[in-house]
Amino acid sequence: MQDFINILEKQFDELHKTSGEIIIKTPHEKLFRKPLETYSAFSCGEFILRSAGRVEQTFGGITTRLWDDPFEWTLPEELSTHAKILEYLDEVEQTRLKGFAFFDGDDDLSKEILSPDGTKTLFEILLETLIKAENLRGRATAILQFIENEQA
Repeated sequence: MQDFINILEKQFDELHKTSGEIIIKTPHEKLFRKPLETYSAFSCGEFILRSAGRVEQTFGGITTRLWDDPFEWTLPEELSTHAKILEYLDEVEQTRLKGFAFFDGDDDLSKEILSPDGTKTLFEILLETLIKAENLRGRATAILQFIENEQA
């Protein structure tokens, strides 16, 4: 049975698709602009990169046991264009797909592994990652809406 795996996979897939859509909709000159200086420390592009970085870190940890923080290679200076960000999102998606290939069924989700936060089940790790990544993507969506309203 793979009910939970299928649900999680669908949610991560949706996260990937909407993140790419946000990047495409955001004008290049506003990708890293912080329109709400007093409310947001990050731009739309930075929120998307942080969301993808969270997914990359988790699935890198699950597949290789290396929980490297992708902060250094996801800086706006490194990923400064739509094309580079979309390429990075695709790399993260490939890492995620490799991670899901490790799961044979829902029973695998109850396995415990060592994460940066201690020993947790795979289900806990995936759910926490999805929640945090969705939150970051949601913040990017809010900034995009602000930018779109600003242009109107």
